[in-house]
Amino acid sequence: MTDRDAKASSRRDRYELFFGLFIVLSVRPKVAELAFHLFSRSLHPELLVVHQTRRIERDGYDAKIEVTNCGHVVTFNSASNAESAATTLCEVATSAHQPLPSRRCLIRQSLKGSRTEEATCRSGLSYRSHFQLETVDPKMFWMVGQQLGTGPTEGLLHRFDSSGRMALGAISYVNIETRRRSMLIQAIHTFPDDYAIVKVESLFTLPEADATSA
Repeated sequence: MTDRDAKASSRRDRYELFFGLFIVLSVRPKVAELAFHLFSRSLHPELLVVHQTRRIERDGYDAKIEVTNCGHVVTFNSASNAESAATTLCEVATSAHQPLPSRRCLIRQSLKGSRTEEATCRSGLSYRSHFQLETVDPKMFWMVGQQLGTGPTEGLLHRFDSSGRMALGAISYVNIETRRRSMLIQAIHTFPDDYAIVKVESLFTLPEADATSA
C-alpha cells in the first residue's frame, strides 16, 4: 500500500466495511451496550436502520428526527445569516458496537446512570442534553410499556416485536416540541430483556438575535 492509499483509507472516517457495504446492526442491543454521541455533522443514511422519521422546518432551522432499531438520531441544522454560518449538530443514541465516524465527534459517552452534556458551536448554536438509564421491577416496566404503547400520540412511536422472553416488545417514543428559536426532544426507549428504560431530553437553541435585528 502506498502512502496515498493509506491516507485515502484514513479519510473514510474508519467506517467498518463488509463486501463494500456499511455494517448495520439490525437488532435491539443490550442496554449495557448503549452509547450516546454528538457530531458536528450529519451521518450517512445507510449507517442505521430507521423505523420512523419526522422532518421539522422553521424559519431559523430545520431538523430530522429518526427512531432507529437501537435508539434515535436527531439532526439539527441552523440556517445561515449575516452573523453566523449554517451549523449542524447530530445526536445519536445507539449501540456502542454500531460503526460510526470518528471525525467531528464532539461527545461520546456510554449510556449509564444519569449524565448531562453541553456544547456550544461557533455560530452560537447551543446544545444541552440529559440522559438517564433506569432499571425497574417487572411490574413497573410493564406499566410504562402499556402507557407508551397505547392511546393517541403526537410524537414518533415504534413498537418492536417481542424477543420471545417477554410478551411485550421494546418501545421507542420521541416527543418533539418546537419554538421559534429552539427545539426540545424527549425520547424514551425500553429494553424488555433488561427491564430497563432510557430517557433522553435534549434542547437545541439558536443564538439570540441582537437588538438591531430583533
